[in-house]
Amino acid sequence: MSRPDWLAELERRLPEVRAEDLSRFLPPATGGRHSAVLVLFGEGVSGPDVLLIERARTMRSHAGQPAFPGGALDPEDGDPAGEGPVNAALREAEEEVGLERSSVEVVGRLPALFLPPSGFVVHPVIAWWRDPHGVDVVDEAEVAAVARVPIAELVDPANRLQVHHPSGWIGPAFEVSDLLVWGFTAGLLDKLLSIGGWERPWDTSRRRRLDEDRITLAMRGATFPAGLPAPVTPAQDDPRH
Repeated sequence: MSRPDWLAELERRLPEVRAEDLSRFLPPATGGRHSAVLVLFGEGVSGPDVLLIERARTMRSHAGQPAFPGGALDPEDGDPAGEGPVNAALREAEEEVGLERSSVEVVGRLPALFLPPSGFVVHPVIAWWRDPHGVDVVDEAEVAAVARVPIAELVDPANRLQVHHPSGWIGPAFEVSDLLVWGFTAGLLDKLLSIGGWERPWDTSRRRRLDEDRITLAMRGATFPAGLPAPVTPAQDDPRH
């Protein structure tokens, strides 16, 4: 199955995207733990969609948060500057939701981003789900739910809002598929919807205050590397979710 026309603009613009276009936190010259996330676009019963997971509430970091499949690079994945991020993203998706690597075509990669709360250097891998198949929770200790979220739902103005942290930080969010998608995942989705040419005008004054339970779960295990200021809230850069 060839890549669809609706994916063409995103694929065309990927090479020109800079890290500064996506986040104010850039990877340090040294240090940080490399990880990768798989931003997997496919076509389901409701049209174009993207694969998201909800992390288990028992996870030691970023618990309970919607996320892209992904995780830390293992030595066998390879070098972060080479194919390591692609291998890690596909491996983690296989372990988390049972994704078959042969069903996926890698479209490209975005620049690495830095997530101060966990010290992760995250490499987003953009992919096309050429041969979609059933996916579900594989390891309940890591994943609580799996959802293929239609792009139409993400761009629907009724599902878009900003979340407000008690510290004063405000960031994009989506209320879709019984999930509140916020933090790093929502921020990246917000940028990709614009880059891909899918975004629709929405009411940016619509806001929702983050509850303490979400904030506490997001901060679990958070550490801030020496020499870097802690961000005003974990919502700004929670690594996957």
